[in-house]
Amino acid sequence: MIEMIWEFVVKEKDRGQFELAFGPGGAWSKLFAGSPGFRGTTLLRDINIPNKYLAVDIWDSLDLREKILTAHEAEYARLDAALAAWTKSKAEVGVYRVLAEATVQPRGGRRRRRRGASL
Repeated sequence: MIEMIWEFVVKEKDRGQFELAFGPGGAWSKLFAGSPGFRGTTLLRDINIPNKYLAVDIWDSLDLREKILTAHEAEYARLDAALAAWTKSKAEVGVYRVLAEATVQPRGGRRRRRRGASL
Protein backbone atom coordinates (compact mmCIF):
# COMPACT_ATOMS: atom_id res chain seq x y z
CA MET A 1 0.00 0.00 0.00
CA ILE A 2 1.19 3.54 -0.72
CA GLU A 3 0.20 6.93 0.61
CA MET A 4 0.56 9.98 -1.58
CA ILE A 5 0.84 13.17 0.46
CA TRP A 6 0.14 16.69 -0.78
CA GLU A 7 0.44 20.00 1.03
CA PHE A 8 -2.00 22.80 0.24
CA VAL A 9 -2.09 26.38 1.44
CA VAL A 10 -5.64 27.54 0.83
CA LYS A 11 -6.98 31.06 0.37
CA GLU A 12 -8.75 32.03 3.59
CA LYS A 13 -12.04 32.82 1.85
CA ASP A 14 -12.06 29.41 0.12
CA ARG A 15 -11.33 27.12 3.10
CA GLY A 16 -14.95 25.92 3.34
CA GLN A 17 -15.13 24.94 -0.33
CA PHE A 18 -11.75 23.25 -0.15
CA GLU A 19 -12.73 21.22 2.92
CA LEU A 20 -15.98 20.14 1.30
CA ALA A 21 -14.18 19.02 -1.87
CA PHE A 22 -11.49 17.05 -0.01
CA GLY A 23 -13.56 15.95 2.98
CA PRO A 24 -15.57 12.75 3.38
CA GLY A 25 -17.87 12.25 0.42
CA GLY A 26 -16.35 15.25 -1.36
CA ALA A 27 -15.63 15.62 -5.06
CA TRP A 28 -12.08 14.30 -4.69
CA SER A 29 -13.12 10.99 -3.10
CA LYS A 30 -16.10 10.65 -5.44
CA LEU A 31 -13.81 10.94 -8.46
CA PHE A 32 -11.97 7.78 -7.44
CA ALA A 33 -14.68 5.97 -5.47
CA GLY A 34 -15.16 2.46 -6.72
CA SER A 35 -11.83 2.50 -8.58
CA PRO A 36 -9.73 -0.59 -8.02
CA GLY A 37 -6.93 0.12 -5.59
CA PHE A 38 -8.25 3.40 -4.16
CA ARG A 39 -8.60 3.20 -0.36
CA GLY A 40 -9.60 6.78 0.40
CA THR A 41 -8.35 10.23 1.26
CA THR A 42 -7.59 11.74 4.64
CA LEU A 43 -7.60 15.53 4.97
CA LEU A 44 -5.55 17.07 7.78
CA ARG A 45 -5.64 20.75 8.80
CA ASP A 46 -2.67 22.30 10.60
CA ILE A 47 -3.65 23.34 14.13
CA ASN A 48 -1.35 26.38 14.07
CA ILE A 49 -1.87 27.52 10.48
CA PRO A 50 -5.58 26.96 9.73
CA ASN A 51 -5.30 27.45 5.97
CA LYS A 52 -2.54 24.81 5.62
CA TYR A 53 -3.60 21.23 4.85
CA LEU A 54 -2.19 17.82 4.09
CA ALA A 55 -4.18 15.48 1.86
CA VAL A 56 -3.23 11.80 2.06
CA ASP A 57 -4.45 9.55 -0.75
CA ILE A 58 -4.22 5.84 0.00
CA TRP A 59 -3.76 3.39 -2.88
CA ASP A 60 -2.94 -0.30 -3.12
CA SER A 61 -0.09 0.51 -5.50
CA LEU A 62 1.43 3.33 -7.52
CA ASP A 63 0.69 1.43 -10.74
CA LEU A 64 -3.05 1.26 -9.96
CA ARG A 65 -3.05 4.97 -9.12
CA GLU A 66 -1.46 5.83 -12.46
CA LYS A 67 -3.95 3.67 -14.39
CA ILE A 68 -6.92 5.31 -12.65
CA LEU A 69 -5.54 8.81 -13.22
CA THR A 70 -5.15 8.03 -16.91
CA ALA A 71 -8.69 6.61 -17.09
CA HIS A 72 -10.12 9.74 -15.40
CA GLU A 73 -7.72 12.25 -16.96
CA ALA A 74 -10.31 14.82 -18.10
CA GLU A 75 -12.32 14.73 -14.86
CA TYR A 76 -9.13 14.93 -12.81
CA ALA A 77 -7.93 17.96 -14.79
CA ARG A 78 -11.25 19.80 -14.24
CA LEU A 79 -11.25 19.11 -10.51
CA ASP A 80 -7.58 20.01 -10.17
CA ALA A 81 -8.23 23.34 -11.93
CA ALA A 82 -11.12 24.12 -9.57
CA LEU A 83 -8.95 23.30 -6.55
CA ALA A 84 -6.14 25.47 -7.93
CA ALA A 85 -8.47 28.48 -7.85
CA TRP A 86 -8.89 28.00 -4.07
CA THR A 87 -5.22 27.52 -3.22
CA LYS A 88 -2.16 29.70 -2.81
CA SER A 89 0.16 26.73 -3.22
CA LYS A 90 0.18 22.97 -3.80
CA ALA A 91 3.22 20.77 -3.27
CA GLU A 92 3.76 17.03 -3.44
CA VAL A 93 5.30 16.03 -0.12
CA GLY A 94 6.02 12.54 -1.37
CA VAL A 95 4.86 9.01 -1.99
CA TYR A 96 5.32 6.66 0.94
CA ARG A 97 5.06 2.90 1.18
CA VAL A 98 3.17 1.66 4.22
CA LEU A 99 5.49 -0.58 6.25
CA ALA A 100 3.22 -1.08 9.24
CA GLU A 101 -0.27 0.00 10.14
CA ALA A 102 -1.00 1.89 13.34
CA THR A 103 -2.22 0.09 16.40
CA VAL A 104 -5.14 1.93 17.94
CA GLN A 105 -6.05 1.40 21.57
CA PRO A 106 -9.74 1.32 22.40
CA ARG A 107 -11.19 4.32 24.20
CA GLY A 108 -11.96 4.07 27.87
CA GLY A 109 -8.56 3.26 29.24
CA ARG A 110 -6.11 0.48 28.94
CA ARG A 111 -7.03 -3.01 28.02
CA ARG A 112 -6.46 -5.51 30.73
CA ARG A 113 -3.71 -8.00 30.11
CA ARG A 114 -4.29 -11.63 30.65
CA ARG A 115 -2.43 -13.11 33.56
CA GLY A 116 0.92 -14.39 32.49
CA ALA A 117 0.87 -12.46 29.21
CA SER A 118 4.10 -10.77 28.36
CA LEU A 119 4.64 -7.51 26.55
